[in-house]
Amino acid sequence: MINKADTEGGQILGGAIIEAIEKQLADNDPSEAKRTLKRLMRDGESRENAIRYMSCVLTDEMFRVVKNNEPYNHKRYINNLKKLPQLPDE
Repeated sequence: MINKADTEGGQILGGAIIEAIEKQLADNDPSEAKRTLKRLMRDGESRENAIRYMSCVLTDEMFRVVKNNEPYNHKRYINNLKKLPQLPDE
């Protein structure tokens, strides 16, 4: 089942992903999360939009784990954060 953003399930899932990003920022773990947020905002993105970009990267990594049965790849996650605002390739 796919949770679309405009459904209740999609809203809950999106909120959980944003909460995970906020936790990474608060814990400074990974430290690249905070650096990415600062860089995107310095480059003109609003905080809200920067968090959305970061959420796309986390969602991509989660999708790979669940859909493709791949192990979580921390290096890929960090590299994708560094590439923002370019979104991850599929």
